[in-house]
Amino acid sequence: MSKITDTFKKGKAFIPFITAGDPNLSKTKEYILAMVKAGADLIEVGIPFSDPIAEGPVIQEADIRALSAGTTTDKIFDMLLELRKETDIPLVFMTYLNPVFHYGYDKFFNKCEEVDISGIIIPDMPFEEKEECEKAALSHNVEVISMIAPTSKDRIKSIAKEARGFIYVVSSLGVTGVRSEINTDLDSIIKTIREVTDVPAAIGFGINTPEQAKKMAKTADGVIVGSAIIKLIAKHKDKAEAVIYDYVRSMKSSIESL
Repeated sequence: MSKITDTFKKGKAFIPFITAGDPNLSKTKEYILAMVKAGADLIEVGIPFSDPIAEGPVIQEADIRALSAGTTTDKIFDMLLELRKETDIPLVFMTYLNPVFHYGYDKFFNKCEEVDISGIIIPDMPFEEKEECEKAALSHNVEVISMIAPTSKDRIKSIAKEARGFIYVVSSLGVTGVRSEINTDLDSIIKTIREVTDVPAAIGFGINTPEQAKKMAKTADGVIVGSAIIKLIAKHKDKAEAVIYDYVRSMKSSIESL
């Protein structure tokens, strides 16, 4: 059983996202530890990229701030090595194919193994073209997380059949960002997934309130929240620890009883 799958055995999972290096890597480490204390089950760590096509303006701006602060992939690995002295929470990278490809697949995933990264999400990597990257990832015990969007339709079963770790179900069309309403027929997507696999499914994109989290967790095995947390960091900068803790605690509490 993988570290990711084991996490979902404990109940509904709350998965927060943070952009590494925003406002700086020292604070990223501090904020991750605050999320752990608040009850996060698994954390997505974003590697900033200059052209994050799946992201809305909130995370795009976080990427710009992080890159402007001098954040590099190597520095992120160094920070995570220090982080691992204080927590063993499952971590998943969220990034784009370009940074991984240019770093070198084997070199990149070898570093992931060194800092105990359990998985990676690459939004711009086509499902049909994942073989080379996934082969390198698996050789270093890193699972490539599959994404299923409302537009996947006929491809849902084929994607789900090959899924590892957990399945990232995209709640709605478009880019990341908070949404006041999520109207996608997620029940039918999850039902289709369940017909071919028991790999856990977590819903992300747009979730930002405890009420939304609870509603989504009734359908899925977990919920993913990114932009709402990044907005807190944008507002409070290097003094966001307490508000991040409170927010993650409120979101986790909303799904604990399910």
